[in-house]
Amino acid sequence: MSNQRTVSFPTQELLDAVGPLPENLTPVIWDLVNEPVTDLAQIDITIFPYMASPHSLRNIGQAPNVTHVQTQTTGFDGLVDLVGDRANITTAAGVHAAATAEMAVGLAIASLRGFPQAVRDQAEGKWNPMQWRGLADRTVGLVGVGGIGEEIHKRLAPFEINLMRFGSRARTDEHGEVLDIDQLAQRASEIEVLILIVPLNDSTHHLVDASLLAKLPDGALIVNVARGPVVDTDALVAEVASGRLSVASDVFDPEPLPADHPLWKCPNALILPHNGGNTAAFFPRMVKLLKGQLKAWSAGELGENAVHQITR
Repeated sequence: MSNQRTVSFPTQELLDAVGPLPENLTPVIWDLVNEPVTDLAQIDITIFPYMASPHSLRNIGQAPNVTHVQTQTTGFDGLVDLVGDRANITTAAGVHAAATAEMAVGLAIASLRGFPQAVRDQAEGKWNPMQWRGLADRTVGLVGVGGIGEEIHKRLAPFEINLMRFGSRARTDEHGEVLDIDQLAQRASEIEVLILIVPLNDSTHHLVDASLLAKLPDGALIVNVARGPVVDTDALVAEVASGRLSVASDVFDPEPLPADHPLWKCPNALILPHNGGNTAAFFPRMVKLLKGQLKAWSAGELGENAVHQITR
């Protein structure tokens, strides 16, 4: 067994669900906002709150001896800059995959079958049948072939679509061809439904810009379950407000989307409040992951989903 270490949990509920910790791990409660009972200097490992605000995450700097942080999200954009070389980072990759995948497919179906219009009509008691494009026979561009991208792919399979997948490099896997993401602009004119599930980094920031949007065919739908800044918001608003393109998105830039933002008023925009992984499946899956992580940390190991590792 390794030396005694202190692990901070964001809530008592999460600590109780995980159950007794290995003997050499001492639990404390710290939500990165309120002061814990234990001196912050005693904390070695911190489990971040789910969907913590950027402001509260900066409080990790108040715990000077933290050498490991665990997120409850798949994305970790900004965290490497936040912790630098002082702490390892492990994520909740896999925990949200099923929920985010069903969100992506749900957004596509809802938009392509006119659900938002039906909800507006229902509020007015208006019977308004009309033909919508639907998902079957559409050409779908799936940008991102990681864990969640694979789950989206699996869920799209029964819908009789023409699928193009784009990844960080061109290759062939067990499901067929993966195109290089650099080919996205070249193939954009074929894509009727563009689903985004890439991590946010320097290479994907504004990946979908005015130039790419202009290459999509009239009536195309953008589904974003990645991060808001993957799409140039101003360029998106211009295309959606004109009525040429539609958007169904769970993430935005800025976020939360301000009440006076023009996207709210676009009938061809379906807006969800970053709810992708937030289902009843989340908590038990997070608990299962943490039980394994705690065993690894007890043995002095990193555990699963390491995305940033310090060298000493």
